[in-house]
Amino acid sequence: MDYLKEYQKWLDSGVLTAEEHAELEAIKDDPKEIEGRFYGPLEFGTAGLRGTMAMGLHHMNIYVVRHATQGFANVICAEGEKAKERGVAIAMDCRLHGMEFARAAAEVCAAAGIKVRIFDALRPTPELSFAVRHYGCQAGINVTASHNPKEYNGYKVYWEDGAQLPPQHAAAIARELEKIDIFTGVKTMPYDEAVKAGLITVIGEETDEAFLKEVMAMTVDANAIPAVADSFKLVYTPFHGCGHKLVPEALKRAGVKHLLCEPQQMVIDGNFPTVKSPNPENPEGFYLAIDLAKANDVDFILGTDPDSDRVGIMVRDKDGEYKVMTGNQTGVVLLDYLLGAMERTGKLPKNPVALKTIVTTEMAKAVAHSHGAQCYDTFTGFKFIAEKKNALEESGEGKVVFSYEESYGYMLGDFVRDKDAVTASLLLTEMAAYYYAKGMTVLDAYQALCEKHGFYGEKTHNLVMPGLDGLADMAKLMKGLREAPPAEIAGVKVLQFKDYADGSVVECATGAKSTMELSGSNVLRFELEDGTSVIVRPSGTEPKIKVYVLTRGADPTGRDANIRKYGEWVDTLKK
Repeated sequence: MDYLKEYQKWLDSGVLTAEEHAELEAIKDDPKEIEGRFYGPLEFGTAGLRGTMAMGLHHMNIYVVRHATQGFANVICAEGEKAKERGVAIAMDCRLHGMEFARAAAEVCAAAGIKVRIFDALRPTPELSFAVRHYGCQAGINVTASHNPKEYNGYKVYWEDGAQLPPQHAAAIARELEKIDIFTGVKTMPYDEAVKAGLITVIGEETDEAFLKEVMAMTVDANAIPAVADSFKLVYTPFHGCGHKLVPEALKRAGVKHLLCEPQQMVIDGNFPTVKSPNPENPEGFYLAIDLAKANDVDFILGTDPDSDRVGIMVRDKDGEYKVMTGNQTGVVLLDYLLGAMERTGKLPKNPVALKTIVTTEMAKAVAHSHGAQCYDTFTGFKFIAEKKNALEESGEGKVVFSYEESYGYMLGDFVRDKDAVTASLLLTEMAAYYYAKGMTVLDAYQALCEKHGFYGEKTHNLVMPGLDGLADMAKLMKGLREAPPAEIAGVKVLQFKDYADGSVVECATGAKSTMELSGSNVLRFELEDGTSVIVRPSGTEPKIKVYVLTRGADPTGRDANIRKYGEWVDTLKK
């Protein structure tokens, strides 16, 4: 693409506002900036779009949103009149321009004759997934950038099962977008006109109630919270986002009496004024919640990200310090609790199954097997988890009781097909109350699992590679590891090399080849002699390569030594 020509096209389009035009005029003498904005469109993948908000083809703005929606609308229309009648559910989180982008998407859908149900204000991502299923919609659109910094916004698309778009439909949209001019190829219908015509319907509290009914039904031990409600306390923060309403409501309905919501972070604000990054994976964002917990003698802290699909916890240890529990640790202790509670209450289904991603701790398999449950791997992303859940349950092979990934995403029940921090917050609190009654914290429960199953440890390294040069560097690194895989990593022999692109498995000692079930993703995995797995994959949403170290030690010292050792090897990849 000729980026200077594209830049001029935008300037000459005649549709930009004076402010938008001025923004582009201001970079006329900066060819590098022009190239960065116009060298190509934001790639439409299975996660939709995500980027920083600015004018330009490679950023999130109202023209890119309309363009993406036109492509999506064409794919929906190709399904026929029934699909248009079933329509689309649209939601947004607390991001800047969220409602503006959501309404713009609604206007494009309406112009295509597709009925729209749009939320009246910000809502958790899992509620959008629920709404698609609850209303029998053909598809869904969610304007969100999840846990990214404030400069970002995004556009996630869902199909009729409530899961993010399957790859074949994402590819179909990408093909449509190549044919559609971003300015002249998009049709819109004024919002108010579409409402009057019955093409746009606003939804709100009635959907919240239907969603909360399903959330509350996921309670396993209904007595766990009420039994300790007079003394059990917790702190909650939504990090200025969508969890502010439904998470506290669910906890109160479950019987929590002493719920302390961090007041500054309960304020909805897409600028996220109290944190550098509104991501519960970053412990520094919890500083206000920790202060509130200390002042009120609280052991347990919950925090949900801006679109309330991820949840992180902190737990006070024996020394009075608040410790982060990683997504891997939280997931295994919740899995163990759920299976145990289901056994105690007679709710454990026949052929219970847990699902996790290939980069999530192997400890989950040990925990699942100890309860007589199966545990299967999927590719990273809840669309793949949803596909596996659907396949297992439709075939009668098993009933999925819990699904999770290491990046603080958990899915429970049958009413959503995405990460769900609302339901997860409820069950994490039920679990914390259960252990509180035993004089234990969730951290104590995790330590007990380590004593039983082994000292697993995980570390994710991010090799950030921004810009055009970064894309080339990412491709070069993956190509090098694929074509010349290391025989040793940090002095430890590599036994197996797995390439998830084609599903191949190579036994390094003999060169013997076989295949595995999973294939079709640009991910490499090295199985080492000491039982460690090193996994390398480019991020699907950010300009970086992620390297996951999954290891295990005979004790905490051995585990930590492994994590350090393999981390030093990862550092050599940056050079």
